[in-house]
Amino acid sequence: MSSHVFATDTAACRAGCGACCIAPSITSYIPGMPNGKPAGVRCAQLSDDNLCRLFGDPSRPAVCERFDYDADVCGEHREEALTTLNWLESTTR
Repeated sequence: MSSHVFATDTAACRAGCGACCIAPSITSYIPGMPNGKPAGVRCAQLSDDNLCRLFGDPSRPAVCERFDYDADVCGEHREEALTTLNWLESTTR
């Protein structure tokens, strides 16, 4: 993620949320995390401002590139997104 807002059809990603960079496991290579990352672990590429340092970079994992804001997943605020993503991660293992 970067400092700008990412628009979709009716909503936008909350810049600075970072829930999608913490809650889910990622099994593919991430710069700084060659074996991916476990669920609940902050991505090495997530800045202190909860912005993706790889946004727009070709080294950004495809799974991250494909993730898009969805109100059913991201909810109304960051804590709701973390709760939903943690639940999804635990129920899809």
